[in-house]
Amino acid sequence: MQVTLEQLLEAGAHFGHQTRRWNPKMAPYIYASHNGVHIFDLAKTRESLLVACDAVKKVVASGGVVLFVGTKRQAKDFVTEAAKAVGMPYVTNRWLGGMLTNFEQIRRSVKKLEDLRKGMAAGEFDSHTKKERILIDKEIARLERILGGVETLKKLPDLMFVVDTHEERLAVHEANMLGIPVVGIVDTNADPTIIEYPIPANDDAARSVELLVEFAKESIEEGQGRGRDKDKESKKDKVKVKKSKIKNTI
Repeated sequence: MQVTLEQLLEAGAHFGHQTRRWNPKMAPYIYASHNGVHIFDLAKTRESLLVACDAVKKVVASGGVVLFVGTKRQAKDFVTEAAKAVGMPYVTNRWLGGMLTNFEQIRRSVKKLEDLRKGMAAGEFDSHTKKERILIDKEIARLERILGGVETLKKLPDLMFVVDTHEERLAVHEANMLGIPVVGIVDTNADPTIIEYPIPANDDAARSVELLVEFAKESIEEGQGRGRDKDKESKKDKVKVKKSKIKNTI
């Protein structure tokens, strides 16, 4: 996977928070400050990103599951799209306390959602009053909003990818309690020492978040073998183009 400093710079990944809001533990990743804002050392960001992406790739290649977590407005759409594209679970609404540490209860709630859907499709609630059916519809919608992204999560994840580890500190705490490694975008206000694979970068700018989530997605695709398949298809397409050009010149 190719990661360049230019890509990170263009995405605005180098901008941190205001200097007064920083966590001193982020000092090794900071290059300077400008107009009261910390600036990341993008060489270190790139190095950390490559290490993190390699970890993601290895986990997936061994059959592991990566849970995406990004509940902030800037991250929701990117995280949902990326996770769905690679068939991984995700959390983009409020993180439920106990999502990992009380996993069996979460699975029971998912089962409830599945049962309600099946019952609705089979007409099991047709004899209920209109008000009761409306309440059931609302319950299904509520459960889908909260648990829709983790329906396929049959066991605890093998790794968690987090956008904004400070914002998602409860999720990080639960993962750490259970020994689940975390790959996380860590801004200048966060603590990188509690993240196994920190990616020091701007976790507020949409372009920065989009780029880093895309790199995570590509790493999963490579772990699944799909990245190599894409390269092969690309090479085949180039060969076809060359052959067609030769035919046209004959």
